[in-house]
Parts: sequence; C-alpha cells; structure tokens
Amino acid sequence: MDKNTIIGLVLIFLILIGFSYFTRPSKEELAEMQRKQDSIAQVDRQRAQELALQQRQNQEAEGTGFQSENLKTDSVFLQDSVDNKIITLENDKIKLHISTLGGRIVYVDLKEYRTHDSLPLVLWQTDENTFGLNFYAQNQQINTEKFAFTPSTTATTLNAQNGEQVLSMRLYADSTSYLEYVYKLSPDSYMADFQIITHNLGQVIASNSSFLTLFWGVNMPQLEKSKDFENRYTGIYYKFNEDDVENMSLTSDKEETLPNKVQWIDFKQQFFSSILVSDQGFSDVELKSKMSKKEGYLKEVYAEIPLPYNGQANEQYNMQFYFGPNSYKVLKEYGDEMDFPDLINMGWKWIAWFNKYFVIPIFNFLENHTSLNYGIIILLLTLIIKLILFPLTYKSYMSQARMRVLKPQVDEIAKKYPADKALERQQATMKLYKQAGVNPMGGCLPMLLQMPILIALFYFFPGAIELRQQSFLWASDLASYDSIATLPFTIPFYGNHVSLFCLLMTATNIIYMIMNNRNQPQNDQMKGMQTMMYIMPIMFLFIFNSYSSGLSYYYFIATLITILQTWIIRKFIDDEKLLKQIELAKSKPVKKSKFQQRLEEMQKMQQQRLREQQKKAKK
Repeated sequence: MDKNTIIGLVLIFLILIGFSYFTRPSKEELAEMQRKQDSIAQVDRQRAQELALQQRQNQEAEGTGFQSENLKTDSVFLQDSVDNKIITLENDKIKLHISTLGGRIVYVDLKEYRTHDSLPLVLWQTDENTFGLNFYAQNQQINTEKFAFTPSTTATTLNAQNGEQVLSMRLYADSTSYLEYVYKLSPDSYMADFQIITHNLGQVIASNSSFLTLFWGVNMPQLEKSKDFENRYTGIYYKFNEDDVENMSLTSDKEETLPNKVQWIDFKQQFFSSILVSDQGFSDVELKSKMSKKEGYLKEVYAEIPLPYNGQANEQYNMQFYFGPNSYKVLKEYGDEMDFPDLINMGWKWIAWFNKYFVIPIFNFLENHTSLNYGIIILLLTLIIKLILFPLTYKSYMSQARMRVLKPQVDEIAKKYPADKALERQQATMKLYKQAGVNPMGGCLPMLLQMPILIALFYFFPGAIELRQQSFLWASDLASYDSIATLPFTIPFYGNHVSLFCLLMTATNIIYMIMNNRNQPQNDQMKGMQTMMYIMPIMFLFIFNSYSSGLSYYYFIATLITILQTWIIRKFIDDEKLLKQIELAKSKPVKKSKFQQRLEEMQKMQQQRLREQQKKAKK
C-alpha cells in the first residue's frame, strides 16, 4: 500500500466523521420530530379505544355462551380501561402476575437480577405481551384474552412438603363447561408448570374444529446497556425433536412456519429466556419476529401454535414455562436432555467443544473455589490458556528465527536464478530449507492451531452471564462495553463512546506486530503484507468498541503475555549460534520420504518436458 492510498483512506475517514457531525439534527428538530410522533401515537390510541368500546358493545349484545365482561382489544400494546384482578405466584427466584382478564401471565420478574440501570428485571411488561387461545364457538371467534376468568384456587399450598403453589383460572360457558388454565410454581425454581384443560366444551366449541390456536407474543424490553449489541442475541429460538437448536434471523424481520414438530420455543434475549416447553411437542408452528419501533424495546416476537382438539369431554395440554438466566450450568440443570444449554452461542461445532469442555469448567472452578474479582478470574484463565499454548508460540518463533538467519542465503539463490527461472529458484530455496531442517509453514501452522481458541473465546465472553454487571477497574460491566469518555457525536461504525480496554487491545496488537515483523525475513512482498497487518488492529478498534469489555480485556492480556513471551524467547536466542546449528544440520545427510522422492521425480519429469518443448520451439 503506497503513501497516496493511505492518505486517501485517512481523508475518507475524516470526511465520514465530518459528515455525520454536521448533518446531525438540531435539538429543535429532534423535539419537533418527537412531538409529531407523540401526536400520532395519541390519535392511534384514541381510535383503538373507540374500536374496543364498539367491539365490547357488539359482542355483549350478541352473546357467545361465555361470560364476556372485561372485553379487551386484540392489540397487545393497548391497556384496557376496565380494572382486572391480579394474582401473584412468587418464590425466591421469580414473580408472576396473573390477570383474571384472559387468565394469563401479564408480568414476569426475575427477582435475583436487575437491569443495567438498577431497575427490576422484567421479562414480560404488563401491557407488552399477549397470550391466550383462539377458537370458534357458536359462530363466533373467541379470543380468551377478552374474557374474565374465575380463579378457583388462589396461590395456595398443595402440601406442606414441597410448598408448591397452584392457581386455577376458569372461563365458564355454563356451570359444567369451562376452559381452565392451571399454573404451578415450586419453591426456588425458574420453572412453572402450565396446563390447558377443556371440560365439557364439545357442545360449545364448533364441531368442525380440529385444533385450538394458542397464541403468544412479547414485546421484548431492553435490559442491557447497549441496545444494538443486545439485539444481536435477541430473537426466537426453537428445538426440533431429535435435532439441533435453531433460530430465526436476529437481524431482520421474518415470518416462518416450522415444517416439523418442535419440543420448545424460546423468546430469548442476550442473558435471559422465556421458554415454552410441551410434553407432546408443537406442530405447524407459525413464528413472527420484527424489530420493535418502541423506545426501550428490542423485538416484537409472536408464535401461533395449533393444539389438536378432538371434542372429548376432557382434553389436557401439559406445558412448562422457563423464566430464567441463560447460564450454562442453570440451563444444563433445567433442560440438559432438551438441549437448553445450546441456547448459548458458543460458536461453530468444531470450536464449541473448547468452550464446553475447557473454558467453562475452568471458569466455573475459579468462580466456585475463589472469591476473586471476575477481572482476576479472566486474568488467571488467560494465563492458563497461554501456558498451554506456549509450545506452539515457541515453535512459531523458532521457525521465523530460522527463516530470518537464512535470509542472506535465500537472497544469494535469488541472484543466481533470475526471474525467468522461477521454478529453479523455488527448487533451490526449498532444497536449502530442507537441508537446514526448516519448514516455511512452521511459523504459520502454530498460529492457525490457536485460531479456534481465539474464536471460541470470542463467543464465550459476550454470552457469559457471570460477567454481567461485574465491575473491574474502570469497567462497570464486563459483559458490556467500558466507556471512559462519551463523544458529542457518533462516529460511523465506531459509536459515541471510547472503550479503554479496546484501545489497549489495539495498542498491544500493533506493538506485537512490530516485534513479529522484526523477526521475519524482509522483502517487497512481506512489506506489503505487513502494511495490511497494521490495518487489522485499526479495524478491530471499530469492531470491538461496543463489544463486551471482558472480551477486549482478555485479548489485551493475551497479547501482552505473548509480547512478554516473545521478548523472553528473543533474549535467549543467539542468531549466530542458531545459524551454526543450521549449518551443522545441513552437513548431515537428509533421509527422503517416499512422498519427497515422488515429488522430486515429478519435478524432474516436468523439467524434462520443459526442455523438450524449448528444443521444439527452437527448431
């Protein structure tokens, strides 16, 4: 890369920054935009309330056989003006608010956690979720969210031994026919049992109905500091029977009908999940996911699940809800046989094993057997990994050192064989390396072997809930970015904050590259590659600025240790002594493998054909 190209890139970068700064809207323009949005939202809300009132009056006049007090609009985002009773099921881990209007869960609080701004961590906001059944009865489409359920048992204890709480919510058609939701919550559990029971509804539900449609939707609230980063991990996940865990697109709006039966569906966020599990499995599930346009929310997710209905006197659908953290050990405890742990993205299969069987066990061991700060735990984890990888680091350095001391002899071969004799030059160079016992790829292969580990840790740190809201030095949350300064403008692809760990990671990478380049033979081709290598840390500066500070901290420490290892090795390596060892190795006969013999025979045959072609060309 020449000087003019570098200047051009710098100018383009400055123009982008200037453009984003000078074209940003003023405070007055932002206020006017907000005023218009508020006005539109108010008009829409008034229209929806008028429509809800009209629907309520029409349905009360017509009657459907069900009690129809407290009718509610179909919109998940509108709150009905009619009061409804809230019943609470609660243990040490979760709190569930269940409304008599619709008989459904309207509020889910994880009591052990807080949001990034220290508020209660609520997975389901009261007016930002929908849940119920759709079916036809007496020529009317029934949406159970619109009807008042009657609580039969209010959070009572089933028995003194397990302290389990049970709540039955019934929607009556008459005194002997009803639809029932049963909720059960055990002490100290993230899991709640949920049953749907139909009792004597054969004469109420349309006779041609072969299924009831269970619908479930949530507008997922922002829980972490970085909305954009949290959105990368937020979406709909599901588990096919006897198959892997899959997910819908996390970056775009999507609708999808699942072709096979699924065991569970998860409305997953970066560190927390709401999982609906079925004993029988769900078939023909329709899923929808789209980016939320509401401030403070991430995605609107929705599922429609057909439940087979046979018109029998009693039919029952057994399910469970998991409301809890995306912690590997917790998910393993609650659903190892259902592949819950696979909800945590640990990378491709060929590198995920390193996280599962090496990083996580060591991390958990250090966490459980020490009272150290998580920043120190990351440091110890880094030291362990670097010690294990040290033989590869040493081998890579020695290979580069041998190539460096042989550089004068390689230059002599280049002078002896001009450019038009490239094949002879390559053969002579390879012969030199072979005699000296040098592998040209020896410096690259050890680094390639380390790449799966680097990639595995790239996935581990952003998904490690153990680091969430854990402070270290200036970083207040190792699971999110650390910010030492907030900029008055936003830099494209960088953001509006400065991450110090990211800066330190970039600086150590540049220092390491300078040291590494000094240890390599220099030529025009290598200089071009080195220029590109210096650009890589700058690119990482932009990429990692909004990533987990724990990840940037790990890369910073790992590179710092590598620099220290390289410096120590360099102190103990004498180039003159190394060259003498190489010359001694060259004097010894080299035993050729069968592959090398065949390769040399092929080269000789190729040279012979080339000579024959040249003779024919002269004739």
